[in-house]
Amino acid sequence: MDAIGSRKSLLWTRAGFQSVSGVLLAVLLPFVVRYVLSAPNEAFSYLYLSAIGSGIALLTGLWIARNITTYPGAEATAYIVPAISISYTLLFIVLIIGRIPYNRALLVSGWIIGAVWYIALFARIQRYRRLRIGVVPPCDPKVLDGIDTVEAVALIDTAIDPHAIDAVIADLRTDLPQEWDAALANYALAGIPVYHLKHLKESLTGRVELEHLSENSFGSLTPLSAFMTFKRVMDWVTALVIGIFLLPAFVMVAMVVRASSPGPILFRQKRMGYRGQTFTVFKFRTMTVEERSVDARAAAMTRDGDARITRPGAFLRRSRIDELPQIINILRGEMSWIGPRPEAAVLSQWYQEEIPFYRYRHIVVPGLTGWAQVNQGHVTDVNDVTEKLYYDFYYIKNFSLWMDLLIINRTIITVLSGFGAR
Repeated sequence: MDAIGSRKSLLWTRAGFQSVSGVLLAVLLPFVVRYVLSAPNEAFSYLYLSAIGSGIALLTGLWIARNITTYPGAEATAYIVPAISISYTLLFIVLIIGRIPYNRALLVSGWIIGAVWYIALFARIQRYRRLRIGVVPPCDPKVLDGIDTVEAVALIDTAIDPHAIDAVIADLRTDLPQEWDAALANYALAGIPVYHLKHLKESLTGRVELEHLSENSFGSLTPLSAFMTFKRVMDWVTALVIGIFLLPAFVMVAMVVRASSPGPILFRQKRMGYRGQTFTVFKFRTMTVEERSVDARAAAMTRDGDARITRPGAFLRRSRIDELPQIINILRGEMSWIGPRPEAAVLSQWYQEEIPFYRYRHIVVPGLTGWAQVNQGHVTDVNDVTEKLYYDFYYIKNFSLWMDLLIINRTIITVLSGFGAR
């Protein structure tokens, strides 16, 4: 990441700032808080050794995150959690094997705070840093149109000023002229990042624009089954715990919904789920109940400023509280916490007729929140749904625990901002 955007280096892109800010927030702050709360009941040496170890683990994780991938955008951010998790896991192993006394609370807080801070910091970097990218013919610079963080420059010949360009892109799956093959090797040797066009575009936009079905990172159209099984177990356990914890809040919301307008407390709708199987989704009702519509497709759509939304319903939708009864769907194995949002069956059938490869989104279990929701929000128009589908395909292609953790982080921001709610 150091080579990218080096011409206009912003403060938060510098390794020094990232290191110092991370240590202050994730190491020094927990150390001071723990010392004030525990002294003199806890040996200072325990806290001191734990703080030193936490600092080493945090900086090691930052180094891994900065060097594990050279691609900017979503891909760079997705590697932060695994990089920091690996370094802290190694620290715990060393402490346990070496029987070195440590403070668990200080290390865990450093782990969590460090991961959250660097996700926010790297996301800001990707948002505000503008890259000047040279485009190798026959690629057209217009392929990067619409990406605000990129300035595409057509390369006329192989001679370029390395200080005037941040990176070079080419279609590495085609046969390039011999002079350009040699030039790309020279660029790489000179420290100029050389990217495959399609891969860079996916990382910058967080979308996969399918022209044909393409394999994922494991060389298959089917996501990794081991992670899918692990995810289902974790979904069920966390849904059970959170459902029990939130039960009193559910009762209060149910009373508000009942008082808002005549009708049932829960809204039920047929949705398209895993492998194209329909199921009944549950939500807190946020709209007035109307007579059955002749146009089922129109009735299934929610538009901006929809007059059917009740006053409490507007708040429930904006805060996403109306989605929480889908914990029932998670417990029944019909949904996950993270995945492509399940569409109404009538809309899904329509989209399948209009959009190529639409059915492929059903290759994973649908989720309460997903990559498309935190990037685009709610849409119903076919053209917008196509854009949303690109985000779903990006999630499927990069199906992993780290992708889910990134979505959870962005979901929290989305809920606080009310982004995409209707």
